[in-house]
Amino acid sequence: MEAVIFQALGGLGLFIFGMRIMSDGLKKVAGRKLRTILSAVSSNRVIACTTGAGITSIIQSSSATTVMLVGFVDAGLITLTQAVGVVLGANIGTTVTAQIIAFNISNYALPCVAIGVLFKFFFASKKWQQRGEVILGFGILFFGLATMKAGLAPLRGEPAFIEFLTRFQAQNLNEILLCVLVGAALTMAVQSSSATVGITMALASQGLINFEGCVALILGENIGTTITAQLACIGSNLNARRTAMAHSLFNVLGVVFIVLIFPYFVNAVVYLTTNLLSIGHPDLLIGEEKPYISRYIANAHTLFNLINAILFLFILPYLVKVAIFLTPRGKEEHLDEIFHIKYLDRRYLDSPEVALVQTRQEIIRMGDEAQTMFDEVIGSLKIRNSKKVAKWKAREDVLDNLQKEIIDFLVKVMQQNIIIEESREITTLMRMTNNIERIGDELEDIAGAIERMIEDKFFFSTDALEEYETISSEVRKFLALVLKGIKEENKEIMPKAVEVVNNIDRMTEEMRLSHQDRLVDGTCEIERGMIFIDILNAFEKMGGTCYNVAQAIAGVK
Repeated sequence: MEAVIFQALGGLGLFIFGMRIMSDGLKKVAGRKLRTILSAVSSNRVIACTTGAGITSIIQSSSATTVMLVGFVDAGLITLTQAVGVVLGANIGTTVTAQIIAFNISNYALPCVAIGVLFKFFFASKKWQQRGEVILGFGILFFGLATMKAGLAPLRGEPAFIEFLTRFQAQNLNEILLCVLVGAALTMAVQSSSATVGITMALASQGLINFEGCVALILGENIGTTITAQLACIGSNLNARRTAMAHSLFNVLGVVFIVLIFPYFVNAVVYLTTNLLSIGHPDLLIGEEKPYISRYIANAHTLFNLINAILFLFILPYLVKVAIFLTPRGKEEHLDEIFHIKYLDRRYLDSPEVALVQTRQEIIRMGDEAQTMFDEVIGSLKIRNSKKVAKWKAREDVLDNLQKEIIDFLVKVMQQNIIIEESREITTLMRMTNNIERIGDELEDIAGAIERMIEDKFFFSTDALEEYETISSEVRKFLALVLKGIKEENKEIMPKAVEVVNNIDRMTEEMRLSHQDRLVDGTCEIERGMIFIDILNAFEKMGGTCYNVAQAIAGVK
């Protein structure tokens, strides 16, 4: 019995490990395209569902897709309805894993491991290394499945174990519900519906569970897999929690529906598999194994999620309303009242595609804070209210703190297993963050100059005040341009950025010459003139800083 336990658990461990390696490798191969597709998902529920099915088929993990979606909803990139549509599709996409492992190709597991290791450790090209990771994971997965099956084989002759498993034959409602509960609990424990499907197939192929019991276990696995999204949304915003709630809702309600028509559903799976695919009966024994039952289990898994998706696509708006009703509303703060980060979540560090999206949203918020600070500081010269001018300090503290936390977060993302494109994006995001913080530093200099003017009761001449308005308006325009560029990821920003920065440089030079003329003819005093030059220098530096942000957006070094 000790050997059985060790071999079965060891096989399960290899299976889960292989699944993780393969999924991570597939995500790397897909690269940023995966994130771009998800973040630009259509509001059309059918297209959203198809997108979710396609992406999950590629990365072989509905949990990964769901966690990414929760992160994107949390960052405000997609709406709740869009996310729920994609999750419906993700449930279909994850059944591709079951279809793959239903093929009896364990004989090729070790050659796949050998090829995967060759590509991953002996090829210099990153692309081939990533492909090697996929093949390696694929091989380990099937080797783990074969090990698990071999470990469970001796249990066929254990009367006590067989007697125990008679409770999981799903011959009546109580047994069906028991199987559903066990399937859900097992999936919650291993955090992978694919792993639980693999266990079910291993037990079934050794004749330890009949087909009806397998179907009931699969239903429970579809409930258990929703726990991943529920865990991912703890501490997230309201819509992220509602996405996870909707995911749980349609899986639970779908299972309830299938349980009500359980015998008809089982017969439908058997009929379709036998007649359309010409595969032998699920309970057919060849030797001591059931070679065909894995395909029937995979088809039951796929059919359940197809029925579920079609059913809920028709009533998707109502599903969203129920999710909203069931999710309690918490107290959500306004952006300007938040001193610390809003979008960054360390739980997504091992999902760089989500972490980088959240970082961009945090940088946009930081840019908005800088823009608010700009308006308050520049406008304070007219108001001449020292208390209002003093607000710049709180804004500057916010920018300093956001810079620190964003850079710290990006450093931790960089320490993860990331691809070249993500590494480049991290560098770009760091550059943006540092330059936005420098804008705050220049505004701090301007605020200090204005405070001195108010305290000493200095006033600019009419000409100097007009120049102040002109240059500040041009810099404000540049700041708005680059912030819009960050939001839209506008790679074509440079021509306009060059034009504006040249205007700012030309204006500051002309204004310095005009200021010298005013000093000569006595229109301006020396002390006021020094303050004016300090402000001009700050505006010029701010133009250069905005230009650096524009270069980062465009990918220019």
